[in-house]
Amino acid sequence: MSELIYLNGGFLPQEQAHVSVMDRGFLFGDGVYEVIPAYAGLPFRLKEHLQRLNASLEAIRMSPPLSDEQWWAVFGQLLAQRGNADQQIYLQVTRGAYGKRLHAIPEEVTPTVMAFATDLAVRDPDLVKQGMSVITLDDIRWERCNIKAITLLANILSQQQARDEGAQEAILVRDGLANEGTASNLFIVKEGLIITPPKSQHLLPGITRDLVLELAREAGLPYAEASISVAELENAEEIWITSSTKEVMPVTRLNGRPVDNGHPGPIWEKMDALYGACKARLRLRNSPPDNCYD
Repeated sequence: MSELIYLNGGFLPQEQAHVSVMDRGFLFGDGVYEVIPAYAGLPFRLKEHLQRLNASLEAIRMSPPLSDEQWWAVFGQLLAQRGNADQQIYLQVTRGAYGKRLHAIPEEVTPTVMAFATDLAVRDPDLVKQGMSVITLDDIRWERCNIKAITLLANILSQQQARDEGAQEAILVRDGLANEGTASNLFIVKEGLIITPPKSQHLLPGITRDLVLELAREAGLPYAEASISVAELENAEEIWITSSTKEVMPVTRLNGRPVDNGHPGPIWEKMDALYGACKARLRLRNSPPDNCYD
């Protein structure tokens, strides 16, 4: 039997999980999602992920369908299927099925709530060693990129263009500023200073992004939240991208040209080690900590 999926209050095999064709997530992309890594069966930065989920829901005029404690009960049952394996939880909340296609938000509709767990892909050690290749593209997305919405068509098209050009990711540029990747946050190193763009409606408030800043602060590494121009990106000593599944990845080629000497940089090596130590601490626990330091 296939593994269980949580759907609207119950657990059932994937092949038995069905959603109405009138669901507003299907018709309009009217919903939000989260992806939460779990190491040794324990969700990583769970509190922060649920805070972001609730912020996205509030932004689209929805109330949280479950409390944090209820989410944790759901995740515990999903993760138990693989025991202590490294996994990722995908959860999605749409506004639900109204019964007819209507652009206006219905006054009364029950949300559709779904979650499942899958194996967490291991980072390719060769790619980590050699670094990623990225390109820059105009940001064709909407103006509310801080909402983790399921409407990802613009991201998909941009990432596919990067793949077509032999790169693994695209850095999206708006008004001359490099904001983030199609599925990642952006960091550069300039004269030894770690820089990432400040939070705004033009980028997703990444959980890994925030953790990197916490780790930098604890390690005494200088950092700043500041806008990154295309020129600064092109002349950076180091470029990184971060996400819950990519963790902290070095970028060594930008638009076909090497970044600095074309190898992962020394500050990235420090940060990657700090991130790895943070994960190792979680593996030693019996319950997920609030952060890496408690």
